[in-house]
Amino acid sequence: MKRLISALLALCLLLSTPIAASADAAARKAFIDDIILTAEQLYTKANGRLQRAQYASDIYVCKNFTVYLFRENRDNYRMAEYPDVPLVIPDNLPKEECVDFAYGIVWKDVSAAEGNPFYEAARFLYDESLSDAENRQIAREFMMQAERGDYFQMSADYYYGVGAHSLVIISNYDPENKSIRWTDSNMRGEKRNGERYAIVQYDAQKDIDWFVDAFCHKTRGATLYRLRDDIIFAK
Repeated sequence: MKRLISALLALCLLLSTPIAASADAAARKAFIDDIILTAEQLYTKANGRLQRAQYASDIYVCKNFTVYLFRENRDNYRMAEYPDVPLVIPDNLPKEECVDFAYGIVWKDVSAAEGNPFYEAARFLYDESLSDAENRQIAREFMMQAERGDYFQMSADYYYGVGAHSLVIISNYDPENKSIRWTDSNMRGEKRNGERYAIVQYDAQKDIDWFVDAFCHKTRGATLYRLRDDIIFAK
C-alpha cells in the first residue's frame, strides 16, 4: 500500500509540473493577445483619423498609448511569484537620471515585488569605443531578438523626429524578410492649431535596418522589455 501511495504521489508531481507550466504559458499568451487586440481596436476606432497627442492625459501620446494597452488588461493577470500584487508598468527613467545616455531608452527600476511583470530582455546603447559599423552590427543583432508582446523603448534620430518613442512588437522578428511588425501611436503625426495630433499604427512593418538607422547614434539606443514567464490568470 505504501508503495502504491508513493507511486501515485510521484505521478501527481510529474503531471503537475507540465500542467502548471502550460497554464502559465497560456496566461502569458492571453495577456499579450489582449494587449495587441486592444491596440487593434484603437486603430480600428481611429479609422485613419488623427488623434490628439498633446497633453499628459491624452492616451495617443506614444508612451501613454503603450501604457494604456497594458493597464486596460492587467487586472486579469498576476505573477505566480507575487499572486496578490496588482501589475504595474514602469514610467521612463527621468531625464535627470539618464547619465551618459539619452532619455527614453530606459524605464524606472521597479521590482517584480512591486508589481512590474517585465524584465529587460535586451538593450543596445551606442558604444563610442567601437566603429559605427560595429555598432550597427550589434544593433541589428539586438533587433533580431524582438518577440511578440515585447515593449520596445528607444531614443531615435530619424525621419519622424528626434527623441523618445515607445511601441509594442506584435510578431517575432521575421528572419526571412528581416523585418519587425509593431503597433504604436504618435510616431507619425502633425500639428494643428499648436497641438500635436497622432497617427495610430497597427501592423506597421519595417526592415530592421530602418530601426538601426533610427537609434544607432551617439548617446542613443533601445531596450526590449519582455513579460515574465510566470504570468498567471488573476483569481
